[in-house]
Amino acid sequence: MQREAMEFDVVIVGGGPAGLASAIRLKQLAAEKGTEIGVCLIEKGAEIGAHILSGAIMDPRALNELLPNWKEDGAPLNAPVSEDRFFILTETGGTKVPNSLLPNCFHNEGNYAISLGNLCRWLGEQAEALGVEIYPGFAGSEVLFDENGAVMGVATGDMGRLHDGSEGPNFQIGMELHGKYTFFAEGCRGHLGKQLEVKFNLRDGADPQTYGIGLKELWEIKPEQYQSGLVIHSGGWPMQPDTYGGGFLYHLENNQIAVGFVVGLGYKNPHLSPFEEFQRFKTHPNIRPFLEGGKRIAYGARALSAGGLQSLPKLTFPGGVLVGDDAGFLNAARIKGSHCAIKSGSLAAEACFDALSGERQRDELVAYPEAFKQSWLHNELHQARNFKPWINKGLKYGSMMFGIDQIVFRGKAPWTLHNTKPDHAKLLPASECEPIAYPKPDGVITFDRLSSVFLSSTNHEEDQPCHLQLKDASIPISVNLATYDAPEQRFCPAGVYEILRDESGNNPRLQINAQNCVHCKTCDIKDPTQNINWVVPQGGEGPTYPNM
Repeated sequence: MQREAMEFDVVIVGGGPAGLASAIRLKQLAAEKGTEIGVCLIEKGAEIGAHILSGAIMDPRALNELLPNWKEDGAPLNAPVSEDRFFILTETGGTKVPNSLLPNCFHNEGNYAISLGNLCRWLGEQAEALGVEIYPGFAGSEVLFDENGAVMGVATGDMGRLHDGSEGPNFQIGMELHGKYTFFAEGCRGHLGKQLEVKFNLRDGADPQTYGIGLKELWEIKPEQYQSGLVIHSGGWPMQPDTYGGGFLYHLENNQIAVGFVVGLGYKNPHLSPFEEFQRFKTHPNIRPFLEGGKRIAYGARALSAGGLQSLPKLTFPGGVLVGDDAGFLNAARIKGSHCAIKSGSLAAEACFDALSGERQRDELVAYPEAFKQSWLHNELHQARNFKPWINKGLKYGSMMFGIDQIVFRGKAPWTLHNTKPDHAKLLPASECEPIAYPKPDGVITFDRLSSVFLSSTNHEEDQPCHLQLKDASIPISVNLATYDAPEQRFCPAGVYEILRDESGNNPRLQINAQNCVHCKTCDIKDPTQNINWVVPQGGEGPTYPNM
């Protein structure tokens, strides 16, 4: 069957803050110049915001630039930060770090505790009002190239294929979306972005990307425990000193809080389970009182790119650009990425509009990385560039050295540290590591994976090709189980991977419960043999996050 094709000036893949900012800025510039450009944005979630998950504390700087009247126009930034608390936790207690001793990156005056999903829903409304064509429920499954090897757009995934790949009774072939330029804004570890990095050697000269997994729950709590705009961050327990991780608790609106935990995916012990570490975190005496008597109403997980400036790939290639977390625009020291995403999308849009005005197409938008280097975003990421390299050397030593970096040198130290080893290569054999005994969930404060996935409203048609592909079906048993005790059972936050055995306890095999997948991409990142390849399922499937 021949795929139908639609023609646009710009095609944008991904309806997060970067993609939506790109679309809005393109339409703003066209309106200012009195011209028309066709902008199409596709989003694999069932609606804009369905797959968006972030802490989130938002710095409004980039939003102020993009939409100066956001407050009057009803943007959902309604909980300004009222108080910062930063704790170094032990198992039974903790020390509050005086705010006067915290580097500026940990201060949140002027920021907002928000639902990034709700902000993206609002940005989607602004984009549509400007004339952007938005198509939720359509996943970009394939990059299209023209006869010169330049990116010419994307194809959306087929719908209605059966598990063996054959065409089912409701089969619909995907569509081709052609553009003069294509923006890739898929978020962390983008399915198409990682292919483009390989094809165009975009990572040449860049450090390996460093990742984390963020797990989050939304709770309704007792009014007497609620303080609008209160922001709590923590380091230390339950993580070991040599393992990066930290917790957060943000007071949003209407007696709701976001509680979550981030684990750096460079951890060494294959017995570690980020999901169970998050559940343990909630039992800490400094955290548990906020949750007691409350109700958990949502759950989700998402990987994040934390390598910073040194890990950014080349941003451009013939016919397209990477924006937002598809490139790795996140300030790990500030625990913030949405403002970076919006700014990167805006910068790329400005370079693209100038090219379209000059009747160019499918060349490299070199003005985009040049503008980035002159922007406040580059300056911010440059000041924070040594955060992850220092923290990777251990919590106490790394925190001390990064404090010196920020307070004494103000982020302008005459050295830049580098990450040389990808996260998946850092796991040690299970025999060299201590097993970790995790307590059983109590169903009140702590929970299991399956009840958590239920709260994410995740859904996939079971009779479709598995979107979690194994390059070699023998490796999960011959290598992952034999050497690392099958760490995919633990680093997945949704119970997707299970080792099953026969009645005698022999003949282990890996079972993939793809219908549970919350699209966090952790398996694609942390699998020690890089044997798992995450590809997009049918459009519209996956989690449906409310207020996350």
